Amino acid sequence: MMEHQAKMIVDKDFTIGEVDKRIFGSFIEHLGRAVYGGIYEPGHPSADEQGFRTDVLGLVKGLNVPIVRYPGGNFVSGYNWEDGVGPVSERPRRLELAWRTIEPNLFGLNEFMDWCKKAGTEAMMAVNLGTRGPDEARALVEYANHPSGSYLSDLRAAHGYKQPHGIRTWCLGNEMDGPWQIGAKTAAEYGRIATETAKVMKWVDPTLELVACGSSALGMPTFPEWEATVLDHTYDHVDYISLHQYYGNKNGDSANFLAQSMGMDSFINTVVATADYVQAKKRGKKKINLSFDEWNVWFHSNDADNKLDPWQIAPPQLEDVYNHEDALVVGCMLISLLKRADRVKMACIAQLVNVIAPIMTENGGAAWKQTIYYPYLHASLFGRGTALVPLITSPKYDSIDYTDVPYLEAVAVHNEELQEVTIFAVNRDLNNPLPLHVDLRSFGGCSLIEHIVLESDDLKAANTAAQPDRVAPHNKGNATVSGNEVSAKLAKASWNVIRLKINK
Repeated sequence: MMEHQAKMIVDKDFTIGEVDKRIFGSFIEHLGRAVYGGIYEPGHPSADEQGFRTDVLGLVKGLNVPIVRYPGGNFVSGYNWEDGVGPVSERPRRLELAWRTIEPNLFGLNEFMDWCKKAGTEAMMAVNLGTRGPDEARALVEYANHPSGSYLSDLRAAHGYKQPHGIRTWCLGNEMDGPWQIGAKTAAEYGRIATETAKVMKWVDPTLELVACGSSALGMPTFPEWEATVLDHTYDHVDYISLHQYYGNKNGDSANFLAQSMGMDSFINTVVATADYVQAKKRGKKKINLSFDEWNVWFHSNDADNKLDPWQIAPPQLEDVYNHEDALVVGCMLISLLKRADRVKMACIAQLVNVIAPIMTENGGAAWKQTIYYPYLHASLFGRGTALVPLITSPKYDSIDYTDVPYLEAVAVHNEELQEVTIFAVNRDLNNPLPLHVDLRSFGGCSLIEHIVLESDDLKAANTAAQPDRVAPHNKGNATVSGNEVSAKLAKASWNVIRLKINK
């Protein structure tokens, strides 16, 4: 019987690829309290002169979020961007059909761009390809990005924004294969409208990079034929294909829940293969990369959402309260993204505040970090550089959905500029610590900066306004370094960040 320990070999020449910082992006949709009561709450004690909550801004800036997708999501497929610009007193209230609420349009494109500046982030803008099409998309690009001298660029200036916003990254619709989507389409229908929309958007601004919609989830009956058909139409006009995936512990089996990121690995690999097939078929030179622009744990709030009355403004929708095991799954998902950093160039944890989010707030009250804030924080701060191939030997277990699940889920990132190597590791064993030996054979000597651990005796422990630090990391991990070898005992059910300085 195999000894219960894990080994990992990391070599600086065995690279996966450069980590694009945008892999640590997030998402703000006009949904629930993400905007109203989340990032924007005039009258809150912490609100600035524009109504932005500065307590939330502080937590967002702490994460060093590089890009934020906006304004949706399902919301965008029924949204008229013109409703959210110009004098606030003249903006219409609309029935918002995607989430069955009232959208007051107090916050729109220009407010979002102001918020992005304050948060130190860029915008990933989505266009409506549900109820609208190429004409509105090109108009939005003209309004947002054209310097001056045209009707819509001058209108932007008249609204108080003389300088163009310069938004580079754009999503061509959202989840267009989903029957729940306003204006859902077949792959051929979407492929055609996305192509024509992409053409005119790039004619207005040739510097844009565009994301085509992939299947809206791994389990869609359209997957992966949808990707093949859509890319067949759009290959010459887009740069990315999107992926969306959420996981939940609906049957209460934690060991199976922690194995779910294996499905994410498979999902990514299938989309890469499909994109490469289309490239080969077209004799193309361009690689289509991946934008995993919705991912997270999402299931806790489903029952509560079903009981909400419709047509409220900013009701508490999708407000999952995350526990310790959710943080471990989020950690595994971040590792999945890093393991394919060669092709996953953008990713957005969905979402940023209140709505299935790492940050929670009370209207008029506190803001705090959910358990999932921490793995996201650590990956964003310490996961920048070159992802290295993790050669792992680990004991394994079988779960309901997966066989041969390694107890160790891990990856390493080499930051040459800082002369650091960071090992991200999850011990999926719910009952036992996992001894880990890491061989950094090509790095010469290393020394330990810190070993951060997120652990809890209670998998269901969560952070609340009353107990905001119930689940929080410490840096008293037990990793030791001898030359270029690292030894650690990873606590049961733990997220670990082992940071190493390379000795010159």
